[in-house]
Amino acid sequence: MIRIEPHPWDVMLRHALDCYPRECCGIMLGTLNDGDERTVTAAIACRNSYEGDQSDRFELDPKDQLAAQRLAREQKLEVLGFFHSHPDCDSYFSATDLANSWPWYSNVVISIVGGALNQAKAFRANDTQTESTEEILTWPQS
Repeated sequence: MIRIEPHPWDVMLRHALDCYPRECCGIMLGTLNDGDERTVTAAIACRNSYEGDQSDRFELDPKDQLAAQRLAREQKLEVLGFFHSHPDCDSYFSATDLANSWPWYSNVVISIVGGALNQAKAFRANDTQTESTEEILTWPQS
């Protein structure tokens, strides 16, 4: 299970809306609790450095990844996973997402349709990156 606190959710949603109709991407930091429950306490909006059509692809900027790792160490937090948006389609973990994922980490996919939030779901890839499972996700909903 992954739970996103209000401030990081605001960062994630704002980034997805600001990037629309392109995919956004970012990194989630937080804590691991008993039973592998994850609580996201910070979200870092990253630059999509993918050089092609960003309407259906993203690539995290390596500089942003290093900055997030430093921040996690400084604040004694864990890198819990990553988030990105799917413009004008549902939240699902695509074959490309799976192939480029890292096992163990949570992956939140935010669906933005017509410039507004449609849905959000979380996924985790298995150790061989051959399939993913949907993870229970909670976030502040207004």
